[in-house]
Formats: sequence, C-alpha cells, structure tokens
Amino acid sequence: MKIVLVSAIALIDRDGRVLLAQRPKGKPMEGLWEFPGGKVEAHETPELALLRELEEELGINTWESCLAPLTFASHTYETFHLVMPLFVCRKWKGIPHPRENQKLKWVTKQELRSYPMPAADIPLVPILYDWL
Repeated sequence: MKIVLVSAIALIDRDGRVLLAQRPKGKPMEGLWEFPGGKVEAHETPELALLRELEEELGINTWESCLAPLTFASHTYETFHLVMPLFVCRKWKGIPHPRENQKLKWVTKQELRSYPMPAADIPLVPILYDWL
C-alpha cells in the first residue's frame, strides 16, 4: 500500500481560535473540514511543504521557526496509508483567505468537535483541544 505524507497545521489566532478549511466540491472527501496543509513533495521537508501550502492555499507566509510540531496521524484509507504531522503556528504574515475554492472558518476549541472531518483528522482534535 502506498504511504502518503501530508503536512497539516493548526493556525491559532490571538483569541485562541483554530482555522479550519472545508474541502471543496470535486475533491475527495468534499465538504469535510480539515486542518490546512497538503502533500509533501519529494524534495521537501514537512515544514517546507507547509510554508508552500500556506502561501498557495491561504495567501499567508510564516517562517519555519514558527512551526511547532504537536502530534501526528497515521491512518489507512482504502487506497493509501496517510502519515500526517500536525504543527501549530501562532505567527504569520497576511490574512488567511481561500485561494482554492475552499471555505474557511475560525473555531474555538469547544467547537472543533462539531465539524465533520476526514477520519485521519479526528484523533488530532482531542490532542489539540488539550494543548489549547
């Protein structure tokens, strides 16, 4: 089974809210909410992939020193196995806005559990909840 490495981030604003992105129509798992991020390319580290994905998907920039690893997910889907480190970040430049037809929502830690998520993201929520 193919192993896919995806890097994800919990952006945390000054009010302690976390940014979630809704997967757009036409993509696998459309309509589910997830932590922003994306696939790690062959020449990238998970951190460099996040820096690229944040600019591409949200139009923001941050620095590798602002990415703190929190936990990871390891989940088997039907056609691949996903390994996904989750980083947290509290400092970035710019205002996140959707650049790939996704919806964005800032949510409190109490609201995190009320958003339907891909199976791999679900175990990350209680860890992030306790950390916040």
